[in-house]
Amino acid sequence: MEPIKIIINGLPGNVATTIATHANKDPRISLLPYSLTGPEIDIAQVPIHDMLVELIPPDRCDERLQTLRRQYGDFICVDFTHPTAVNANAERYCRHHLPFVMGTTGGDRAELVEQVEMSDICAVIAPNMAKQIVGFQAMMEYAAATFPGLFKGYRLSVRESHQAGKADTSGTAKAVVDSFMRMGVDFSMEQIVKERDPAIQHEQWGIPKDYLSGHGWHTYHLTSADGTVAFEFQHNVNGREIYAEGTLDAICFLAGRRRAGENGRVFSMIDVLKG
Repeated sequence: MEPIKIIINGLPGNVATTIATHANKDPRISLLPYSLTGPEIDIAQVPIHDMLVELIPPDRCDERLQTLRRQYGDFICVDFTHPTAVNANAERYCRHHLPFVMGTTGGDRAELVEQVEMSDICAVIAPNMAKQIVGFQAMMEYAAATFPGLFKGYRLSVRESHQAGKADTSGTAKAVVDSFMRMGVDFSMEQIVKERDPAIQHEQWGIPKDYLSGHGWHTYHLTSADGTVAFEFQHNVNGREIYAEGTLDAICFLAGRRRAGENGRVFSMIDVLKG
């Protein structure tokens, strides 16, 4: 089978760069040397392993995508751009008949789904591409739906740490907390402890210095009302490789759905895991 042709949009961003580096070494994938980028980027090219990738500014995106479609035929767009670009990029992919994997968070998600459902393409849309963490969230969701009240009366503490550039509270933490609340825990999202100070992360949390600029450490601790029972769930991610692995699997899944003739349908990472 021929390698799946893709472009990764969002270079030279950290996540996009990590995924592009892995994609360029994956025999299942053919990474095309182009990337849609933001208006603030003032360089024309970026090196990825053994190739130079042309960075395409917003005012040239449509023109270049038309040219690339004529030159390469079908390919998949992988989006790790900026939250403010989510809906505009999705509309562009739909208009150019380009299936896409959307890993960028933000935007109007309902509109995003509607854009795909009204198009002739399909897409994988997921705020978290880490397969194992998505699976953990699915297990928590299953427990919440199947065993409501399981942890009623328990006290919950949650702390999460990410690189200083991540301003918002982790969406994964919020999703897991929502499951615990549905299992009877009295808690609010505002109680999540969010750490972004590199000194505290290294000295108090023990996060390696090499990963202060890219990590995700989460701990969920439950204690019974009388203090005699405790449960703790923890997932510590150093670096961004885990997201690359999941994204490449999502690309292969989407290519398979495309070959099967799927159109106007949005898939999640749960679909990718099941597939």
